[in-house]
Amino acid sequence: MIKTENLQKIFRTEEVETWALSEVNIEINEGEFVAIMGPSGCGKTTLLNILGLLDNPTSGQYFLNGTDVSKFTENERTNLRKGIIGFVFQSFNLIEELNVYENIELPLLYMRIPAAERKQRVKEAMNRMAISHREKHFPQQLSGGQQQRVAIARAVVANPKLILADEPTGNLDSKNGAEVMSLLTDLNSEGTTIVMVTHSQHDAGYANRIIKLFDGKVVPEVVL
Repeated sequence: MIKTENLQKIFRTEEVETWALSEVNIEINEGEFVAIMGPSGCGKTTLLNILGLLDNPTSGQYFLNGTDVSKFTENERTNLRKGIIGFVFQSFNLIEELNVYENIELPLLYMRIPAAERKQRVKEAMNRMAISHREKHFPQQLSGGQQQRVAIARAVVANPKLILADEPTGNLDSKNGAEVMSLLTDLNSEGTTIVMVTHSQHDAGYANRIIKLFDGKVVPEVVL
């Protein structure tokens, strides 16, 4: 599903050139659950942003489902991202002015899904994440664990083939963190490919495989 060849990302200012990624070569098969680990500043989130079509590499190639997307325009990235990728962030990234139902519905509005189908899919996602009783609540009225459940529901409501999670338990206590990891594991068992950035060795234990980064480069992979 995912393949990168000599992927590099350089951030440049007038005076400074920073190599965030250098010759990154990875392959992730459909249906895998892969954790990306490494110290702060090693390039984990930069790599996830490229895999999620939020950014392009400076050089090298990125193949998603066999298509080289490394030189896609912003519009091309956006259109492809809508259809196949869901995101889960450490900070939940919910819209404060929208209630639970509306936050989950948002990706379907972008995809121009008909109203009746939107309603059905949002209801199914809320039921699955056990937050139906909170559908009229706003993010500030929810606990951290509930907010992350909303974020996961929003990520899965479009039936993505790939979910990218950036420190999904980083703002949660151990109980809520374990519940979130269980939800991601369940999604993976149903065939969804998951790529997760984490500092937590415990969370990485849920993955099938660990990719380690150091100073923008991949170090030998660990198979669990």
